[in-house]
Amino acid sequence: MDLLNTLVDKGLRRETPTRGEALAVLATSDDDLLDVVAAAGKVRRHWFGRRVKLNYLVNLKSGLCPEDCSYCSQRLGSKADILKYTWLKPEQASQAAAAGLAGGAKRVCLVASGRGPTDRDVDRVSDTIKAIKERHEGVEVCACLGLLSDGQAERLREAGADAYNHNLNTSESTYGDITSTHTYADRVNTVRKAHAAGLSACSGLIAGMGESDEDLADVVFSLRELDPDSVPVNFLIPFEGTPLAKEWNLTPQRCLRILAMVRFVCPDVEVRIAGGREVHLRTMQPLALHLANSIFLGDYLTSEGQAGKADLEMIADAGFEVEGAGEVTLPGHRAVGGCGSHEGAAVCGPATAESCGSAPEEPRTDLVAVRRRGAGTDLAPNA
Repeated sequence: MDLLNTLVDKGLRRETPTRGEALAVLATSDDDLLDVVAAAGKVRRHWFGRRVKLNYLVNLKSGLCPEDCSYCSQRLGSKADILKYTWLKPEQASQAAAAGLAGGAKRVCLVASGRGPTDRDVDRVSDTIKAIKERHEGVEVCACLGLLSDGQAERLREAGADAYNHNLNTSESTYGDITSTHTYADRVNTVRKAHAAGLSACSGLIAGMGESDEDLADVVFSLRELDPDSVPVNFLIPFEGTPLAKEWNLTPQRCLRILAMVRFVCPDVEVRIAGGREVHLRTMQPLALHLANSIFLGDYLTSEGQAGKADLEMIADAGFEVEGAGEVTLPGHRAVGGCGSHEGAAVCGPATAESCGSAPEEPRTDLVAVRRRGAGTDLAPNA
């Protein structure tokens, strides 16, 4: 297919595809799916080999959020039956992180619900970062605390944070349809603040919220312009008790096409399969490793993932290897003074059936399992 040959050539040269080419990837048929995966896989292997980076989430504060993001089980007015607790103490968070690191993770992502941190919250998280780094030399720490005020990104960096995550989630034109308590511009501004403070920027999207192919292309090209080091691709987990509980628009094939499009547009960036892979990719998860070079190990913020042991077996069975703590994640031209290069003491640097594919006849609501273990409970975490 001429399209795929063109996209591979551009990906190997770090050349941005056209918007039409990106949309054409999303429009490919299921008959062409393996060809699409193989083509994007060439780009992935060129920049990242067969390594898979493992990341581990620690939910520092669960639920009780004043924002109204429609996709989120922690949102204002959510009736989702999730764990709710206030801030974990630094030692509790450090213990939770240790489980993921023991399972092979090299990055810990510290997440807290809310619009954004107060200065006191930044102090709390700073203490947590220090506690984790004192216990685990060389670990990468990414903070995800919402919208940042002036000076807060710098304080997190001084405390030892390597990266900051704040997702764009969807296109600017449809952002107001999913959230009214803050704007798309607010999110872009926070990503830029993280960049300016010397933190490695992490920003991605959520697919499956009823968006069109055009929306997906818009947000991915916006991410390309922001130039984060890592792009997490989330697939909507339709929690009962949230406004998007009935949005079961994704098929495994659709998810793979989305990941392929992201890889072609962001060829040399850490593409991470984030929340919802077990729900929507299901048995096709191993194929997704040919597109993304990073995943979350174990559980997510408010939902359970597959067992950490199963993640490791899947990586090995698919012919990939877990990225070691001493390996640099990003290609050389991105890693100089950036994420994954710790030796230099530098910081880590509504959709139609035609556009989305056929939704399952019976939504697999049984695949959404509320997290009841790990951080905020007395039970062992999944790692």
